[in-house]
Amino acid sequence: MLTVLLGLTGALTYGGADFFGGLAARRSSTLLTTAGVAIVGLVGLVIASVFVPAISSADAWLYGGASGIAGAIGIGLLYGSLAIGPMSILSPATAFISAIVPVSVGLYQGEGGEASFFIALALALVAIILVGFVPEKGALRPRPLGLLMAVGSGTSIGLTIVLIDRSPADSGLIPLLANRIVSTTVLLACIAVLMAFRVARSRTPRLPGATKLLSVWHMIAIAGVLDVLANVAVIYGLRQGDLSVISVLIALYPAGTIFLANVVLKERIAIVQWCGLFLALGASALLAF
Repeated sequence: MLTVLLGLTGALTYGGADFFGGLAARRSSTLLTTAGVAIVGLVGLVIASVFVPAISSADAWLYGGASGIAGAIGIGLLYGSLAIGPMSILSPATAFISAIVPVSVGLYQGEGGEASFFIALALALVAIILVGFVPEKGALRPRPLGLLMAVGSGTSIGLTIVLIDRSPADSGLIPLLANRIVSTTVLLACIAVLMAFRVARSRTPRLPGATKLLSVWHMIAIAGVLDVLANVAVIYGLRQGDLSVISVLIALYPAGTIFLANVVLKERIAIVQWCGLFLALGASALLAF
């Protein structure tokens, strides 16, 4: 029961972080917003780690750092695939694959039991596709490059969860701290390269949307805090229960995003997404009991 609760908490808070991060990016800069959320998250993890008992070890830092590299690659490929489109197909495909990878690893390790467990996993995987599906008028068949990037993104994101799961149980928040240090460094390096490129071309280091960044700082802060909460819920969920259970629940993160979009922005939730939400609730109940 606690494992499912932590998994759903992680999914909803991840979705909330995506919502506020997306709003900030829409009004300023995607790259700068992503970097801002990462920095806020890093500061939050540093503060939280002071109060969480942990034993530092090479494995804790190694697996955490490796997960940061995998996560940075996954997010980069995700943004690339969504830019190619169509989002209505590539977004749920990425979420599905990001769940399949750790689920496969978990089952290989011997997780599972009664038939209801596997039925619940199957229902949750279907729910991931339905919840993440965003109806798109005139959506075309995805191009091979877009599909390839979506597969790479989902695989990398799934590998991130597997690597975090491999970290020592007594390492506290150290793996998350290592993950965020690596991913933030990668983001800042990308910004530095982009600024150098802009200086070389136009002799101005200003990035698009930089002037509007201060007007959305509160959204970035909220997204960063929610991201920290999500990561903490996930790592303790992984230590409490099965990798396969936590991974499918995490992949339901679009539920948090579409819920906030409906409440705050009055965006309509499609029928197919409602079906996915109810299916996810049913799958979660089966996994819990």
